[in-house]
Amino acid sequence: MEVYLIRHTTPHIEKGVCYGQSDLDLVETWQEEFQTVAGKLPGQFDAYYTSPLKRCLHLTMHLTEDFSTDHRLMEFNFGDWEMKKWDDIPKAHIDPWMKDFVNVTVPSGESMAAMNDRVKAFFSELVAKDYKRVAVITHSVVIRIVLCHVEGLPLTRAFERPLTYGDVVKVELNEQVFTSN
Repeated sequence: MEVYLIRHTTPHIEKGVCYGQSDLDLVETWQEEFQTVAGKLPGQFDAYYTSPLKRCLHLTMHLTEDFSTDHRLMEFNFGDWEMKKWDDIPKAHIDPWMKDFVNVTVPSGESMAAMNDRVKAFFSELVAKDYKRVAVITHSVVIRIVLCHVEGLPLTRAFERPLTYGDVVKVELNEQVFTSN
């Protein structure tokens, strides 16, 4: 199955703020950014799936009227750190997570391992469907997790690849991709 992983466009938020699952508006240039994303996509898709957060939902509605939302496509849950400046999170709290973000759970949030479980569950269900080409409008960490599975990399290497707002990453997925990691 050909899957186009589409990262949402630029959110309206100050740099340096941890925003994960916070539901943010987009910057004023969203229309131009939407056109740029649309220009990176091939013709038709058999299905569109999106995170329910409005930074993904608005882009999806620009691309199609026929789509499904799925909470498993939401960004990493930063729990108590949501909407705080990274520099304001006490070192005693952030350091253990930075050393092992895969296994350490953010207070009132999730670990990367937990997020991996929900992302893996979504994509395992998706590849079992009879689609040829699918668009998935989502977030950076979701895309990074999928890429780790596709490339056979451990989650600890998820942040090695740069991803910018509005990026489109095409991958080939099948049921075997999500049987490991």
